Amino acid sequence: MSFSHKILDWYSAHKRKLPWRETRDPYKIWLSEIILQQTRVAQGMPYYHRFLEAFPTVHELAHASEENVLKLWQGLGYYSRARNLHATAQIVVEQFKGEFPTTYEGLKFLKGVGDYTASAIASFCFDVPEPVVDGNVYRVLARYFGVDIPINSPAGIKYFKELAKEVMDTENIRDYNQGIMEFGAIQCAPKKPNCLLCPLNDGCVALKDNKVDSLPVKTNKTKVRIRHFNYLVYLDERNQTIMEKRKGKDIWQNLYQFPLLESEKEIQAEAFQQHFKSEMVLEPFESYYLFNTEPIVHKLSHQHLHTKFWILKTFHNLENGTPWDVVTKFPVPVLIADFIRTLKI
Repeated sequence: MSFSHKILDWYSAHKRKLPWRETRDPYKIWLSEIILQQTRVAQGMPYYHRFLEAFPTVHELAHASEENVLKLWQGLGYYSRARNLHATAQIVVEQFKGEFPTTYEGLKFLKGVGDYTASAIASFCFDVPEPVVDGNVYRVLARYFGVDIPINSPAGIKYFKELAKEVMDTENIRDYNQGIMEFGAIQCAPKKPNCLLCPLNDGCVALKDNKVDSLPVKTNKTKVRIRHFNYLVYLDERNQTIMEKRKGKDIWQNLYQFPLLESEKEIQAEAFQQHFKSEMVLEPFESYYLFNTEPIVHKLSHQHLHTKFWILKTFHNLENGTPWDVVTKFPVPVLIADFIRTLKI
């Protein structure tokens, strides 16, 4: 039995029941693929249902405000996915009359849709014989064929795409693509794969050569950047605060936050006013205290944010202040959402 037929047999017996597998609607499948990028199924499932409830079709999503989309996305991270999701919905409605392209090349034209997502939508919806290559597929192919080319190198990306084309099942590409990804997620898992009961174990090079734990190979990760964030949480006598929209192309673009003072190193309580006066002019305050004495470390893919929240009390009413009970309606990073839930006013 061929490699692809073994994958299909395994998938038939072990596939999970997931809502996006019950449809060929490209909108629903595209939505699921964007949500599941860098997100586990268990975490992404509630968001999938939430988005479909709020935006049943691509037209509703296209006509929504970006702020509403970001608020609904809150907690999933990698917010560029949400912005691209919204932009692509508008492209589909405005340029394609609400119909998704039916080809791999046409789908890659859409914002935020790369090789993997285009291959997934094309094969799942339209039976286009295009292989998917995600982290799970890299792992299965690298182990079974014993490939030690780094999967995040240009040579590796090209090699594995060609290998995936060679071994795919073109007659049943929809189930095969979903099957090999499912196989990598459950059977050929990153840690403690079930090699003893694996239907591919008789031909797996990694198992034969005792390299299961060392494949696939990745080149060194990007060095992690340490940043020190100090959020200035103003509170006046009417329990109003200040919220700002985060601009620029840095992390959390277009999300809301409290005024931010970024410092080169951690600021201690006794030195706060000195930093505040020399580096930032916003609103005067009469007293302040540090909400968390130890920095909250928020880890992103290439950045670790060491964060402190400073509560600044003022006796004058803040001009254009935001009532505290309205703050929860803003789309904010999960780091700030957690703080808002914790602070008792």
